[in-house]
Amino acid sequence: MILDQNEVLNVLRQMNPWWQGQPPSGLFKWRRAAYQEIENWLMHPPSKRAVLVSGARQIGKTTLLLQVVESLLAKGVPPSNILYASFDHPMLKLTGLEKLVKLWQEAETLQEGTEYLLLDEIQYTKDWQVWLKHQVDFTGNRRIAVTGSATPLNRDNLESGVGRWHTVELATLSFYEYLKITHHDKVGLPTVKTLQSLFDWPENQFGTVSARAHALTALFHKYILQGGFPETATVSNLHTAQKLLREDIVDKVLKRDMTALYGVRNILELEQVFLYLCMTEGGILDITQLCQRLELKKPTVSSFIDLLESTHLIYKLKPHGYGKEVIRGKSKMYLAHPSISHAVLMKGKAIDTDESLLGKSVETAFFRHVFARYYARSIGFSYWRSKKPKELEVDIIAEVDGRAIPFEVKYRSTHTTARDLQGIIEFCEEKKVSRGYVITKELSDFGVLKIDDIEILKVPAPLACYWLGKSEMTEE
Repeated sequence: MILDQNEVLNVLRQMNPWWQGQPPSGLFKWRRAAYQEIENWLMHPPSKRAVLVSGARQIGKTTLLLQVVESLLAKGVPPSNILYASFDHPMLKLTGLEKLVKLWQEAETLQEGTEYLLLDEIQYTKDWQVWLKHQVDFTGNRRIAVTGSATPLNRDNLESGVGRWHTVELATLSFYEYLKITHHDKVGLPTVKTLQSLFDWPENQFGTVSARAHALTALFHKYILQGGFPETATVSNLHTAQKLLREDIVDKVLKRDMTALYGVRNILELEQVFLYLCMTEGGILDITQLCQRLELKKPTVSSFIDLLESTHLIYKLKPHGYGKEVIRGKSKMYLAHPSISHAVLMKGKAIDTDESLLGKSVETAFFRHVFARYYARSIGFSYWRSKKPKELEVDIIAEVDGRAIPFEVKYRSTHTTARDLQGIIEFCEEKKVSRGYVITKELSDFGVLKIDDIEILKVPAPLACYWLGKSEMTEE
């Protein structure tokens, strides 16, 4: 198909208003946790690499790129030297990368110095990995940042890009970011850089902080319902927010991206699998049972789960251990954010009275925070189950510097005692781990519980997610 170059240029000029002296408009003043990392790699790259920002749809990737444009202009970069293009637009997708860059160079008078290419939803362009590798290898005056809603963005071709780009994983909004975007972040809580530092608090400080945090619980429950994505976080009507989430995020991924990027033909079967995962959120997945219930073949289901993971809709945890324990074990599934399942299943504020459903949602939200806070350190995550007949369980195991750190979520109205923690106690005894964490519901269920030689830190979920989310912003 031959496209009219003037039409393509018209689209580009609308996407790049700064070429006509107009800066980007309508941007949030606040910055996501990943913003500084992206800007640093563009302005002062530690090595010669492009930046790949990968994350789910509607998570704020475009806003991040335009905020970078805003910063570049403020630093005096010539407007003509900055190209932004979204390949979500059909004309740009059909034009292709090389022709698009050539059109930009012909239409604008580029100044001496560095050129900045900010390319959105690059997974829709053909052979983008090869093009990006070539740019990094042979064009020294260009800094490039690209975004994508799918990881591999075609994994078969990733080897060609080894060492050519630095990946920034963009998670759903943290609880702290949600409070920022909704202007509820003035909570008067002390700064906590790591949850581990809470073990050193004097006993009376736990009660003092709990008393200050009374407003957080209601906000945390609202965050769980609709707070994972910038667009829906600020919508006042829950029904409208959930409708947007279903249409703009879930439906587009399942019905468009899966077909366009991966050639999925039977979307109905894919939707059935995703609905099943929404209904079993945070649970251990028995693929054989799933196949029987949905009357699907195992290779089909396994393929769908891999695709859902690659489009950032789910996280997958393997069992803790080595060898056969991992290979033969069943995976545990978390959605990218609990608001996804609530939108799909149309669960409203009634979840506040459903302790079981609320507990699963809190576990999903907490995993999002632990994962996002520490993924850059290549930390492994798993779950643990003891052998029969006990079959005790620990929800999340983080493996940090050769140490296993257990986390258990007990989101219930009663205070947590040693009797409730048989799983984490047995894990600590078996693995010779001296400390663990329990995520609780009541703000007063906060402090260190000593059980023989084991210390268990009980942290209310709103506080744990607030501090983990805030520490993402200042990660060292």
